[in-house]
Amino acid sequence: MGKQVFIAEKPSVAREFAKALKYNMKSRDGYMESDEAIVTWCVGHLVTMSYPEAYDEKWKRWTIEPLPFIPKEFKYEVIDGVKKQFQIVSGILNRPDVDIIYVCTDSGREGEYIYRLVEMQAHVTGKERRRVWIDSQTEEEILRGIREAKDLSAYDNLCSSAYLRAKEDYLMGINFSRVLTLKYGYNVKKFLDQDRVVISVGRVMTCVLGMVVDREREIRNFVKTPFYRVLASLQIGDKAVDAEWRAVKGSAYFESPLLYKENGFKKQEDAQKLIDALMQPQPLQFQVVKAEKKKETKNPPLLFNLAELQNECSKLFKISPDQTLQIVQELYEKKLTTYPRTDARVLSTAVSKEITKNISGLASYPGVGPYVKYILEKKTYQNLAKTKYVNDKQITDHYAIIPTGQGLAALSSLHATSAKVYEVIVRRFLSIFCPPAVYQKIALCVQRGSEQFFANFKVLSSAGYLELMQYSFGKKTEEAEKTKEKEQEEETDTACDENLLKILSSLKKNDIIDGNGFSIKEGETSPPKRYNSGSMILAMENAGQLIEDEELRAQIKGSGIGTSATRAEILKKLVNNKYLALNKKTQIITPTLLGESIYEVVNCSIRSLLDPKLTASWEKGLTQVADGVISQDEYLEKLEGFIVRRTEYVKQTNQRSLLEHRFCEAAKYYPAVKNKKS
Repeated sequence: MGKQVFIAEKPSVAREFAKALKYNMKSRDGYMESDEAIVTWCVGHLVTMSYPEAYDEKWKRWTIEPLPFIPKEFKYEVIDGVKKQFQIVSGILNRPDVDIIYVCTDSGREGEYIYRLVEMQAHVTGKERRRVWIDSQTEEEILRGIREAKDLSAYDNLCSSAYLRAKEDYLMGINFSRVLTLKYGYNVKKFLDQDRVVISVGRVMTCVLGMVVDREREIRNFVKTPFYRVLASLQIGDKAVDAEWRAVKGSAYFESPLLYKENGFKKQEDAQKLIDALMQPQPLQFQVVKAEKKKETKNPPLLFNLAELQNECSKLFKISPDQTLQIVQELYEKKLTTYPRTDARVLSTAVSKEITKNISGLASYPGVGPYVKYILEKKTYQNLAKTKYVNDKQITDHYAIIPTGQGLAALSSLHATSAKVYEVIVRRFLSIFCPPAVYQKIALCVQRGSEQFFANFKVLSSAGYLELMQYSFGKKTEEAEKTKEKEQEEETDTACDENLLKILSSLKKNDIIDGNGFSIKEGETSPPKRYNSGSMILAMENAGQLIEDEELRAQIKGSGIGTSATRAEILKKLVNNKYLALNKKTQIITPTLLGESIYEVVNCSIRSLLDPKLTASWEKGLTQVADGVISQDEYLEKLEGFIVRRTEYVKQTNQRSLLEHRFCEAAKYYPAVKNKKS
């Protein structure tokens, strides 16, 4: 019987497989070997798509005439810096004493692609190949993955999807970047007074640029509208509380053109007229119309997928999505958490049946011991499979990011921020086994004459899972306090204590409440918020929400812009290209003038690249290939047709004068550049 080969994506993962196998492995150059098996590794990608000049020397020089570039067969080559490791891996895979190859690269589209490229370039034939698909790097999960490994052919559709994604990015990038640079690069270079400009275009990257520029322009064009709310001060017990006037049916102002909305006037003098009318007759009293009491429960949120975790870490620690991905990848490699590049926020039924291992392993983790004890003693995990936190239909490759309950010894080696991210994951995970938070709420409506005033009151009667969500690193910074104050202003419910709630609870219809007077509160409409790095990742994940067509929105539900594995890198590339600016302190994202100029070039020539609808539908197509719904030939034919049509359109049109005008319009919002131009 021949040997087994286990090929991982990187050396650190290979070492974990070697440990789990418990063979007497000896280290060699680029691999480890025992009498039974060989463990080797890639170092990320070993093989890549060849540049156009590998097909024909004429493509080395950028010229517009021969475009578009659509090869009949794609060429691949070994990456220069890793040729040695490729030769080692190729030699091992083709050894005559090797019978079975276990593919242990990352369990996802990109991991599949990394191995398939190596196998193709190494011309491996006649071997049995099995795919190891795991959710964490714990020993038992590795052994389970090996034990249950399927024939590699079961992943052929995923492989096709991976090849197509690479071809799509390659063809769009080469053709659109070249044709737009050759046609309009000089205009951008001249306008910005730069030595050289390459208009870098990508399927996902350009769409994200469009989202940021569109948002910035919404903010610029937003006209603030002032409005004036009328508040009544009510004396309830020893406390004065505010109730808001609304022009409901029966009001003298019902559907009046003087209103901005039902709770505010367009002009302050109209608000004052209402107050003047309400001041008579005296004494100032209000009659209770209703005082509705109800209980509100707030359940723990769903578990983290990568996008949600990146958004949370952006808010809590002001770190970029790329930094969060690096941290959670480190946690995964140290066996602390499960696979990071996941879109799912739920667990699988199979995992839910064995979840006690994950819970009990956290008993010694600082700060959560009492909660772990409570969960295990009360067995609150028993009906987990029947809750919203378990749903096999919502899982594609991997379930949500959760702690493994193992590897706690590695905590001491973590950077402070990494340790905090781990705590965030742990507390979110344990919270789903805790009771909901319970609020007592009272909705009060009072009347004076024909006008009604409303106030909502809320008190937390049982903290439930919220008690667990008190982070150990929770420090009250000035910025955090400002955010909290702003949230309280936007909150429609007034927080109150038990005593006030008791008095409010005793109120009945037609009871009389004394008033202290009226006031006018001025407000103004707010422009949309700029994206921060976290909200941008969420917007990319939920791209369908940006699409107005309901039918199409439903069709591409679940197909965001990019994937969990690529979104952070795309954002990073836009910042590195200086198309976007990222404020490291606030993580706020804004376009640069170069970015807006590129946006205008694309907008005038290949506008659909800026549309989330197109980008998300391409992603949906890749998913359909992976699911076997459509063939890769169908997808490629559609892709090539799109590239040919759009490239030819750019070649045949001239938008230079229009672009010059639009560049000047954009420059008005960049004072430094504007002054320089002047």
